[in-house]
Amino acid sequence: MTRTYQYEGFRLEVCVEPDSCLGTNRLAQAGPGYVAIVRIFQADNAIAVFSPLRFGEAGGRPFCTEAEALAGGSDAAHRIVDDLFRDDRR
Repeated sequence: MTRTYQYEGFRLEVCVEPDSCLGTNRLAQAGPGYVAIVRIFQADNAIAVFSPLRFGEAGGRPFCTEAEALAGGSDAAHRIVDDLFRDDRR
């Protein structure tokens, strides 16, 4: 599942993938998990500002559902743009 959002002059792409991590946190979780892969582009540029960023829940755990991963990835992308690119020094 992939969604694209426009925000503050940036294009945010959030892709949800099944978690393939087999670490200790993953083994303790029952059922499948999901991660959000986030790419941030300037609105008029085809090259991402960063390499793709991978997000899960706190503590390195994957999200329980695709919807949670999508929402978490979107929130993270918005915070990155706000923290790194917004000019609030007016």
